[in-house]
Formats: sequence, structure tokens, C-alpha cells
Amino acid sequence: MIKPKKLHFATAGIPLCIKDRDYIKGLQYNLDKNLSGLEMEFVRGVRMKEKNIPLIKEFVKNNNFLLTAHGPYYINLNAQEDDKYEASLKRILDTARMAHKCGAYSITFHAAYYLQQDPDKVYDRVKKALTDIVNTLKSENIEIWVRPELTGKSSQWGNLEELIQISKDVEMVLPCIDFSHMHARLNGYNGYDNFSRILESMATKIGEVALESFHGHVAGIEYTNKGEKKHLNLQDSDFKYKELIKALNDFHVKGLIVCESPNIEEDTKLLADLFHSLCNPNS
Repeated sequence: MIKPKKLHFATAGIPLCIKDRDYIKGLQYNLDKNLSGLEMEFVRGVRMKEKNIPLIKEFVKNNNFLLTAHGPYYINLNAQEDDKYEASLKRILDTARMAHKCGAYSITFHAAYYLQQDPDKVYDRVKKALTDIVNTLKSENIEIWVRPELTGKSSQWGNLEELIQISKDVEMVLPCIDFSHMHARLNGYNGYDNFSRILESMATKIGEVALESFHGHVAGIEYTNKGEKKHLNLQDSDFKYKELIKALNDFHVKGLIVCESPNIEEDTKLLADLFHSLCNPNS
């Protein structure tokens, strides 16, 4: 497994200013802006130009860059129809395979919906699916973190407690902590103390690897009592991003923070600059 030496900041996809949507140009743009990460967005399908795969891998290796991938939206490991369940497994596996080819460190995805079922039964189904996925990846000699994402609505499987437990139960699985989703899911879970509780709980219950090999998402967010509504730019929202950065620094988090604000490169740069102004000399 790749072991990050610092906290990297990444755009969610190719920066918007790259009009031809070329990954190589996007990686170089981020590097030029002192951003050392990017999350490949496979949300509508796992596709990459074959010629770009070795170029991306070489870029990542040569520039101390951290790469991740977000799997397709059309995943539900609690799907009741066999074809939809099998398609969900395949989409996660395809994401992991492509990400691994490109030199990525981690993948994430929205794992499941409760479908008004007993959460314990849904947990068991997700656990079996992730165990099968990890066993398949190991059989193919693919080592990459497989991360169900903390989701933004109570109808979606993936609260903090479930993600911590699945990380303890299944090898190669860790959470992707979407702080904005947590804020929306719990209708205002925000601020330094709350962010610190998340990080402390992960370190205590999973182990230090949870903070030393971190993968998280952040954005401004609009929400209702049902949870997430839409992403906002950080400065247009009530999300206390400055306090999040302080918590990440205080807990010596290493890994990657992906910014999913609509103005992705601007808010990613905002977060990175704020962190580097606060961080410890060895961070």
C-alpha cells in the first residue's frame, strides 16, 4: 500500500479551467498550483484513454502526487435484483483496476441504500460484497484502499459507525470521510470539536492507519432535514472549513483531502493554502 508522507489536497476531477478535459493537463495544472492530488471521477462510467494510463502513472510516481478515484454513482450493494447487485460489484472492481493501473492510492464510492430494511441486515450484505471485492482484488495482486464513502442522507448506508465497523471487519477497507456529508446527514454537525471527534474515533477504533492513510471529501453544502441537497462553494456555505483544517493539522493527518465544491480548483487551493499556513514543520 502507498503510505503518504503528508496531507495532499486534490481537485474532484480535472480542474474546470482545462477545457478539453485532459487528465494529463489537469495533473500538471494542479502541480503548477502547488496542489499534489487529483481524484479521477468515474461517476458516469470507468473510462480512460489507453494512451493516458502509463503517462498518469509516471506523473504520479515522479511528482510525489496522490491519486484517487471515485466510482460510478450507479452502485448499490444492497440491490435486491441479482443483475443490479452484480453490476455494482463489477463497477467497484473496474474502478479499482483502472485506478491501480494509473498508480492510484485509494478508491471511493457510495456503497448502498437501506431500502427501508433492517440496517444490520444491510450491513451484513455490504460486508459480504466488500469481502468478495477485496478477495478478487487480492487474487489479481491489486493493493489499493477500498473505501465506502460517508453518505449525506439517512436513506443511504454509510454512517460513521458503519464505516468504522466495516473497516475493522474487512481487510483493505477504510472509510472515505465526507465531512460535508456528515454535516448534512446530522443537520449541522460542524466545527472543530465535531471534526475532532470524527478523527479521534477513527484513530481509537480502527487504529493510527486511519489517520496516516486518510481519504476525505469536503465542500460547502446545502442541506435539509433529510440531508444533503447540493454542493456549494465553501465561502457561500455555513461549513466551518477553517476549523476542519485546524483539526486535520492538530491530528497530524496524512493522506488526501478532495475538494468537491463547484469551483473545484479555487476551493482546493483555498484549503491547501490555509493548511500550509497552519501546518507543523514536519507535516
